[in-house]
Amino acid sequence: MNKTERDRLLRALQGRFEQHPARHAGVAWAQVLARLDAAPAALTALAAMEASGGEPDVIGVDTSSGTGSGELLFCDCAAESPSGRRSLCFDDDALHARKENKPAGSAAGMARAMGVELLTETQYRALQQLGEFDLKTSSWIATPDDVRALGGGLFCDRRYGRVFVYHNGVQSYYAARGFRALLRV
Repeated sequence: MNKTERDRLLRALQGRFEQHPARHAGVAWAQVLARLDAAPAALTALAAMEASGGEPDVIGVDTSSGTGSGELLFCDCAAESPSGRRSLCFDDDALHARKENKPAGSAAGMARAMGVELLTETQYRALQQLGEFDLKTSSWIATPDDVRALGGGLFCDRRYGRVFVYHNGVQSYYAARGFRALLRV
């Protein structure tokens, strides 16, 4: 990423950060910038999130590990599942198992290539506390191994003022289903 691209991305991130302070109460932009300066690979992942329509923003600080690492959590905050990451089956095994009408890729494969994670159900529900997302689309989420072993994948959306978790065969793909990414910095 050249300096012009880096500066453009940082301006977009800062603008979004300042426009939505409720998403990251207690986090200052200087703190975000310091973390990003120390992790150049994170900028590449954020650029991929931005380029695919994710509109990434800081949604908090990770305190789950108990180690006090204070990693900043970036997540796709676009109103709908990112447009550049739709029509994907769940993972690469599902993609390779399809005999015909294969999608362009898989959610798990694309996330890995971008250097990000699929949201867990808990993370997806936490995101929905910060706004209303996926009112017209849905997003694949990380799926427990026992469900995946049986050929299923989980996805979520928001309808009727509630967050729903559903299941589908991992080989399925739909124009309105993508995935939301999480990046720890």
